[in-house]
This record gives sequence, structure tokens and C-alpha cells, in this order.
Amino acid sequence: MSTPFPFTAVVGQDDLRLALLLNAVSPAVGGVLVRGEKGTAKSTAVRALSALMPEVDVVPGCRFSCDPHSLDPGCPDGPHEPGAGVARPARMVELPVGASEDRLVGALDIERALAEGVKAFEPGLLADAHRGILYVDEVNLLHDHLVDLLLDAAAMGASYVEREGVSVRHASRFLLVGTMNPEEGELRPQLLDRFGLTVEVSASREPDQRVEVVRRRLAHDDDPAGFAARWADEEAAVRARIAAARELLPSVRLGDGALRQIAATCAAFEVDGMRADIVMARTATALAAWAGRTDVLAEDVRQAALLALPHRRRRNPFDAPGLDEDKLDETLEEFGGQDGDGGGDDDPDPGPDGPGGPGGQPEPDDAPPGDGDAAARPEAGEGGEPRPSGAGEQSPVRAAEPFRTKVLSVPGLGEGVAGRRSRARTEHGRTTGARRPRGALTKLHLAATVQAAAPHQRARGRSGRGLVVRRDDLRQATREGREGNLVLFVVDASGSMAARQRMGAVKGAVLSLLLDAYQRRDKVGLVTFRGAAADVALPPTSSVDAAAARLESLPTGGRTPLAAGLLRAHEVLRVERLRDPARRALVVVVTDGRATGGPEPVALAGRAARLFAAEGVASVVVDCESGPVRLGLAGRLADELGGTAVTLDELRADAIAGLVRDVQGTRRAA
Repeated sequence: MSTPFPFTAVVGQDDLRLALLLNAVSPAVGGVLVRGEKGTAKSTAVRALSALMPEVDVVPGCRFSCDPHSLDPGCPDGPHEPGAGVARPARMVELPVGASEDRLVGALDIERALAEGVKAFEPGLLADAHRGILYVDEVNLLHDHLVDLLLDAAAMGASYVEREGVSVRHASRFLLVGTMNPEEGELRPQLLDRFGLTVEVSASREPDQRVEVVRRRLAHDDDPAGFAARWADEEAAVRARIAAARELLPSVRLGDGALRQIAATCAAFEVDGMRADIVMARTATALAAWAGRTDVLAEDVRQAALLALPHRRRRNPFDAPGLDEDKLDETLEEFGGQDGDGGGDDDPDPGPDGPGGPGGQPEPDDAPPGDGDAAARPEAGEGGEPRPSGAGEQSPVRAAEPFRTKVLSVPGLGEGVAGRRSRARTEHGRTTGARRPRGALTKLHLAATVQAAAPHQRARGRSGRGLVVRRDDLRQATREGREGNLVLFVVDASGSMAARQRMGAVKGAVLSLLLDAYQRRDKVGLVTFRGAAADVALPPTSSVDAAAARLESLPTGGRTPLAAGLLRAHEVLRVERLRDPARRALVVVVTDGRATGGPEPVALAGRAARLFAAEGVASVVVDCESGPVRLGLAGRLADELGGTAVTLDELRADAIAGLVRDVQGTRRAA
């Protein structure tokens, strides 16, 4: 077994370390979501935390880690006899992104359940993580139904497995930690809210600190055991401090003054629901215990707000998480010191190393933030170099306010990843039939199974009440739900689109469709064309934030190489088909339909459009032509694509319903 990197040897990342330690002190805080760029020690810090967790007493032989001092009467391995338990280290269980539902919650032996009435249950990762840590790397890439199961178990403290009337329940209380890179897509706001705390991490821009990171990493890789031994004293000190804080936690007093500050802060920042208030209260209490105090102070409430509120203020995926600290301080000052607790002006002793500084760890990183997401930089060409400004290029125009749209769907029945856009055969949804299982049985079709087994009962010597079921009788339910698609935007940024009012409306329309793609769990891509060429501004990704940023910084000007834009989009789809063949595409071309530059630009654009029609790619043309004289070029382009055209005005509200019917009807006719 490899030696993990010591927690106290992690350089910087003070908010991350503090959030993890607070959850180790009080698991009721609700876990941590760690957001940040790749290579920022997110996974290293989480894996290192498990070595600091106190040991747990468990019932010998129990697969569900029952506490011998508080036996679970409903444990599937029970009932247990009262008695002494055995101590073992707290586990850290990792949930892979590609895990199945059965691997997460466990699986019932359906064949034995039907034939013998026996609840033969194989525990899953939720059982393994009971009274330990459940770590989900890249939690934003998990399928929605797995995230729902995971968070339901975290909220209820129990996992339920129900299959065709047979149910198993077992305790499942764990410290939930998730990590994610926002560039790869966001979690839905309601799922963000289920994590108690969120921290943003980034690599230091301070050379000395970066040198220390590299030095420690290389030292650990060369001699893991020796490196861990050098940090053993610091690890032991933090482990002892966690144990002491756990013992002190029940004695910590959360006074009315602190509660008023918590309530006023949540109200001032307009967070939804009451979960934020509860999480802040638990976090402030844990902070006091971590500092060795029995009273919650204003500084604890402030730190709790910085950890518990930023991710709860997002109203849509284009909002950056964050908190106005000046507004926070004003609120705390206004509602502080009303009854002598929670708002004192004294400077109390924050503990041996301060609320967030365990002994032996480096000083906080005060380096300024980095350069930000590359999406905010000027438009780049394919090699990553800034694209030179063309003749007549205009500066980027701000997008108009996004509006609500209805669904644009791909016709037919797909088999892509679960989502919320187009019809597809999925693991979850309404049952439409049955088939023989391919591999492990996951969704039993009971009626079809009984029907398959019934004719063979006499030949199998059935004598009792139970049905004699063989594996060949089992039938898998086929289900129909919704899939996520690839929505590829092909945006005209030429001079004919450069009128500021029109381009602002165009960007607002695309942002609206991006918001819809976020809610429906799609991948998105962005191709732009202007001047003499087309660029892939954003390869297909799950991050609509990145797409919105690239769109916002998009300049306009020059001729209209429509054919180049369509050909580049066709190439993007070809490559993406090789990477993700099950995901169907919807191409949204945003243009006025003009084609200029080069020999026979109109004919060349028509030939490029017919490539999409020949391959059956679903498409929509958003007609941006304006003014009293309209040439109808976007409509002709839609005909060539085998899709449909819609104006910017028709893109709003209920007008989309007719558009969906038109798209599907056109594809069926083709």
C-alpha cells in the first residue's frame, strides 16, 4: 500500500485544509466541495485527511461498520449481540466517475429473492464509507441519478435499495468530499446547495511557494516513508487537536447574538431556503471548538459565511461564486454585540495556531490570484496565439439579457448519456419493454421474468409455493428517458452582423440557449467565422461557463466566410463522433445567411450545408437578418441543411414549441 502525502505537508491552500478539518471535527457540517483548476493538490489534501481521522469502534464481522455502543437494529447483518467492538482506522472510500448504481448502493440477488425470499445483499460503496470519508473526484462528471442517490444518503444518514418489492436499508453516515474543475462543467445549483462548504483553490503565483511545493513533492516521491516520518510529529499534533475539538464540541455555546448574525447574513445575501443558516451555525460551532473555545464569536460567524455561502448565491451558471466581504462585515457589525456574545470587540485567543492554521503547516498564501480563465482573453486561433485584428474589426459587444427558452430536441430515439433533452433508451425512465440481460441484471422486469419461468415449473419439479426461477428466465427492463446532446453553436461574427444592437441581441439569444443546455446536461461547442476563416472558439465541453466567456469576448468584423464556418463545424462533429459516438448532435447556426469572400461563396456554402443534411444531423438556423428589406438567405440555408429557420423574436418563450415540431417534422420528411 502506498504511503499518502502528509496532510500537514501540503503547502498553502489554507481554506481547503480548514474546511476539511472542520468536517473532521463535526461531520454534521455536511461535507466539502473543492472547486479549482487542475494540479492544485485537491485530491492530495483529501486523501491525506483520512490519516488524521480518529479510529472507530466496529462490531466484529459486520460489513456495515455498526457501532458496538449504538447498535443499528435494522442492520442487514444483525441483530448484533451487545459487546466490545474492535478499533480500526476510519476508511476513505473513492467513488469512481464511471461507477454503476449497483456499485454505489449495493445489489440484491434478484434470483434468490424471487425463488427463496432471501434478502441476499452485496453492500456497495455507501456501506463501505459508513463512519468514514466518501471521496468523489470530478463530482461534476457523475451522472445525475448517482449524484441524487449520493446526496440523499448523505442527508438521511441511510441508504435504501428497493427492487420489485424487496428492500434493504442500512446506515450510511459519512464525510462527503467532492472535487471538481469548473472548466469541465458545473453542478446544478440545487446539488451545490447540498454540500455544506465550498472552497475555491488555485495555484500560487509566488515563486518561493511554488519552489517549496515542488521540493516537497519530489522528496515524497523519492522516499515516501522517510518523508512521512519527518512529518509524523505534526500529523500527530493535528490528530490530537481534532480529537480534542470533537470532545469540546458538545460544550460550545451558540448564543442568540451569533444566531442573529447568521440569520441576518443569510438574509442579506438572499440565499434560498434555510440550509445555509443551519450549515453556518454548525460551521461556526466547529470553528470555536477547533480554536479551543466554548463560545462562538463574530470571527467564527464571518469565517463560516465565507465557507458556506458563496456557492449558494449562484442564480445561473454564468454567475461566479463569491461573496462581497465589505457587505458581510457591514451586516455582522450591524447585528453584532446585541447580547454580549457573537459580536465582541475583543481579540480572543484563536487557539495555538489560529482557526485555520494547524501546527507545523506553512503560513497562509497571500499571493495575488492568477491571470484567470483563458476564456477571458482575446480570441485565439487554433495554435493558441492571439488572433490578429482584421480590417474593420470592432471591439466585443456585451450580450443582451438572457431569456427563457423551451427545448430544442433531436428527433428519433438515441442511446446517449442520461440528460434532459432528447428521447433515448436509458437506465432510468418509463418502462417500455423487456429483453434478455446483457451482462449483469440491473433493472428486473418482473412480469416478463415470471412469464418466462411459468411454463417450466412442472419440468423443474416445483413443489412448494416459491417460483422456480433460473438465470435464463430473468428479463431486463428496457426504459425510455432523456439524453444529453452535443449542441454545437456556429456563430457569424462578420461585418454584416457587427451592428452593436443586433450583435448584443444575438449574443443574448446564444446565452439563453447555453443556459438551456446547462440545465439539460448537454455538451456545448462554439465555432465562429469572420474575415477569411473560421475558428473553433471552444471545443465540445460540458462547461457552459467557458462557452459564455468566449462568446462575451467575441469581436466582430470582416467578410462572411459561411462555407468555412460550416466546414469547420462538420469537422468538429466528425472528431467528436469518434470520441463519443453515442451522443447525438444539434447544430445551431446563428447568421443572417450572407456568404461573401472567395470564388462562388454562396454555392460553396450550399455544398457545405448539404453535408449535414446527407448525414442526418439535426440543425436550426437562427435568422439574424433585420431591417425593412429581407433577402430570406437564412431560410435557404436552413433548407440546404435539412433543418428549420427561426428569427430572434421567434426564439423566445412559447414560439419554441412550434420550432421543435418543425425541426422534428423536417427531419422525418427528409
